[in-house]
Amino acid sequence: MIVGGGAAGLFAAMQTAQMLQGREDVSIQLLEPNDRLGKKLRITGKGRCNLTNDCDRDTFLANVPTNPRFLYAAFNALPPRNVMAVFERLGVPVKVERGQRVFPVSDSAHDIADAMVKACRDLGVQVIHDKVTRLLVEDIPDPMPKSPTRRITGVVCGQKTYPAHAVIVCTGGCSYPTTGSDGSGYKLAQEAGHTVLPPIPSLVPLVCAGRLCADMMGLSLRNVRLEVYHKAKKKVIYEDFGEMLFTHFGVTGPLILSASAHMPDLAAGKYELRINLKPALNEQELDARILSDFKKYANKDFINALSDLLPLKAIEPVVRLSGIDPRKKVNVITKDERKALLDVIRGLTLEPIAHRPIKEAIITKGGVSVKEVDPGSMASKKCEGLYFAGEVLDVDAYTGGFNLQIAFSTAHLAAMSVADSVTYCP
Repeated sequence: MIVGGGAAGLFAAMQTAQMLQGREDVSIQLLEPNDRLGKKLRITGKGRCNLTNDCDRDTFLANVPTNPRFLYAAFNALPPRNVMAVFERLGVPVKVERGQRVFPVSDSAHDIADAMVKACRDLGVQVIHDKVTRLLVEDIPDPMPKSPTRRITGVVCGQKTYPAHAVIVCTGGCSYPTTGSDGSGYKLAQEAGHTVLPPIPSLVPLVCAGRLCADMMGLSLRNVRLEVYHKAKKKVIYEDFGEMLFTHFGVTGPLILSASAHMPDLAAGKYELRINLKPALNEQELDARILSDFKKYANKDFINALSDLLPLKAIEPVVRLSGIDPRKKVNVITKDERKALLDVIRGLTLEPIAHRPIKEAIITKGGVSVKEVDPGSMASKKCEGLYFAGEVLDVDAYTGGFNLQIAFSTAHLAAMSVADSVTYCP
């Protein structure tokens, strides 16, 4: 029994069915309340589905800030190249883009979801559109030392009971609850005796203080550099290069989502976001560029002399932050004033004060404690026959395909373990 028909659930069902193909005494059931499988998967990567990252183990683990060592066995069981090969065999060719991000050639997340749905159907997986409300467990009399004290016997969906030899929980986290990731898996895990770390948003837009973001609302920046500065530690804790977007509440976009994973305990006044609008130019080169524009627009007002240098929506805020009179003629701007302008362009500063709600997060940080799950099998240490895979676990990663790789690798390892347990079941 696989609980949850998202990325991890579909992969677990498909892989389990493949491994147990031909076993007429075994039935594999996938329980999903949504009328469509892979609902959240279909909107990942802006609908393009960044399904993995074509990297080695060390690079992968470096992109997992929460419990990376727990994933050693799962990664080794199904590394990125194997994920790519699985989907190629399912008829979905893939491609590698900047940052080793892997996408389907079609740029359609539906192709990834549909391929797994078809594979499950072809392999005889029974899909039941119902919501699991409770796990059925029983005590094990006289358990062996350090072995589980309970065993799974099935699941309950409202008034219906489904018996099961093994259950893989793949219910996801709390992000995008309308797709089915509503945190219900945490309750199931707790009922089986597991500790659940409180879920918080990760890879989520940031709310910022002040009016600057609202003034620049709708402005999308590409090829900018972002630094996250920790005020108490007096050091930069994260930096990267890429894209971001200003909104009415603050900032979002790939750079910001990745940065948010480094600020799980976000509080007002703790961090600064520093944005270099012209990272391709060093200080001397940027000053030369400004001088060139000033020469070109020597007789214009300062605010009308920056259209070649900055996007339209950034001009008024940058001028305001520079402290230079917007109506001052360019030909009388001083060297010190020019330096003030340069500093703003190279270090536009924002103060993040909150994450957006967890329902807007791409993933959830927190979940089932990995201390209570066997990393070599994804099996519960508390309840025999119970397994976990994907975002329901307390593991999360940065953007770039790493989170779906976690889903697929943990689901594959859980499937292997279940197949082994069925193989040796009398």
